[in-house]
Amino acid sequence: MSIFNRKKDTKRIAILTSGGDGPGMNAAIRSAVRCGLAKGYEMYGIIHGYKGILEEEIVPLNHRSVSNIINRGGTILKTARCPEFRPLEGKKKGVEILKKHGIDALIAIGGDGTYQAASILWDNFKFPVVGLPGTIDNDLKGTDETIGCYTAVNTALEAIDKIRDTAHSMERVFVIEVMGNKSGYIALEVAIGAGAEDVIIPERPFDFTSMCEAIKQGHKKGKVSWMIIVAEGAGKAVDISNTITTMTGLESRYVTLGHVQRGGVPTGQDRILATRLGAAAIDLIEKEQYGKAIGVLQDQINVIDLRDATQKEFKHLDEFYSLVQILT
Repeated sequence: MSIFNRKKDTKRIAILTSGGDGPGMNAAIRSAVRCGLAKGYEMYGIIHGYKGILEEEIVPLNHRSVSNIINRGGTILKTARCPEFRPLEGKKKGVEILKKHGIDALIAIGGDGTYQAASILWDNFKFPVVGLPGTIDNDLKGTDETIGCYTAVNTALEAIDKIRDTAHSMERVFVIEVMGNKSGYIALEVAIGAGAEDVIIPERPFDFTSMCEAIKQGHKKGKVSWMIIVAEGAGKAVDISNTITTMTGLESRYVTLGHVQRGGVPTGQDRILATRLGAAAIDLIEKEQYGKAIGVLQDQINVIDLRDATQKEFKHLDEFYSLVQILT
């Protein structure tokens, strides 16, 4: 779109989703668009995240554009990785393109990488940007929850409950790999929720010898199944399963849940969280408070600088990790 036929003094706000998708992103898009329109702003969507800026995939959004999407997983704006945007020159070009299209402010929905890029847009080029936490890993500072984390945990739990049935019936050890490259959030949550016997996460060293010895002792006492949850960043389920079989002599199976955790209908919690955050983004832009990340702390909207909003540690990590060991 060009800047021709623009209404005089009307602010143009663009929205993008970047990095891995998460259930609830559509609810955030819907909320931001409709709240922005209610305040008289022109709303635009950028297709394929930061890549869409460089390729000028900028489209107008209206009430109908975001109809019937609150219950849909994924993101109607699509998402993509963009190596070309990572260098400072790529971001500079992106700012020039946004200005060319008359965009006055940007709402960036995503995780750690999305926030880092958005922070540079503001810190280095003073382009107005606000970040919303869209990541299933729940690993951003300034917020208790991120868009998509509730749904991802529930999706993993549904699958693991089904696997437990066959693990018990076949009397086998099962190793289940969930998402979490640097964060053990999903692994810990589902390990507690599914009653798993052990959990392996990137934040903690793990003693395979002790685990295998516990499995053998449990087997001698009549324990017929064993469920181990592993975050992808801490190891591969296939390798851990083979190690268990070799060290215990017991039959072991592995399951990698993979991208199923990113999809599906968002839970009510994710929809409500995303809706609140989308509205808060428009309020922040109206106040011309930029370079900020929006979250919720103790159920209250919380705002911090984007540069400070990355790489948090799961606050219940020690508690949950100890509980898994105690409840085995």
